[in-house]
Amino acid sequence: MRILLILLSLLSAIPTMADELAKPELEFIFKAFVTLDEPHELGKTTYGKRRIIGINGGTFKGPDMQGVVLDGGADWQTVRADGTADLVAKYSLKTDDGYVIYIQNSGIRTASPQVLARLAKGEAVPSSEYYMRTAATLEVSEDSPYAWLNKSVIISTGRRNADSVELDFYRVK
Repeated sequence: MRILLILLSLLSAIPTMADELAKPELEFIFKAFVTLDEPHELGKTTYGKRRIIGINGGTFKGPDMQGVVLDGGADWQTVRADGTADLVAKYSLKTDDGYVIYIQNSGIRTASPQVLARLAKGEAVPSSEYYMRTAATLEVSEDSPYAWLNKSVIISTGRRNADSVELDFYRVK
C-alpha cells in the first residue's frame, strides 16, 4: 500500500498537457530604414567572399520609440559558395528622447541564384522572393525607458535595396 501511495504521488508530479510550454508570439517594435555606403569587397578568403558595408544613417519608428540611425556602424558579410550571405551588422540608434541603443544583428540572406543576381545589380526585388532574417541583441542604459530591450529576444525581417536596407524588428513574447 505504501508503494502505491508513493507511485501515485510521483505520477501527480508529472506535468500534464495543461502545462504545455507557452507558444511564442511576436510584438512589433519598430521599422528601421538604414542607409549604406558602397561595399568594400575583400575578395575570397578562407571562409568565403568577404565584404564590409558601412552604415551611414537612417531612421527608425515604432509605436513606442523613434529616432535616427547613427553614422559609424557596418555590416560585415561573408558570402558562401551558394550565394547565401551571412550577415553581422553592428550599429547604433538614437531615440528622439536622447537614448542611444546599440544593435548587434546577425542572420542570413539567401535566394535563388537569379534573385541574388538581381539584388547584386541593385534591382528592386520583392522581399517575398528571398529570405532575409536576423536575430538582434539590443543594449541600452538600464536607466532608460527602453531598458526592457536588454532582456528581450528580438528578431527581424529585411529587404535589401540598392543603397539601403529596411528592417522590421519584433520582440519574441
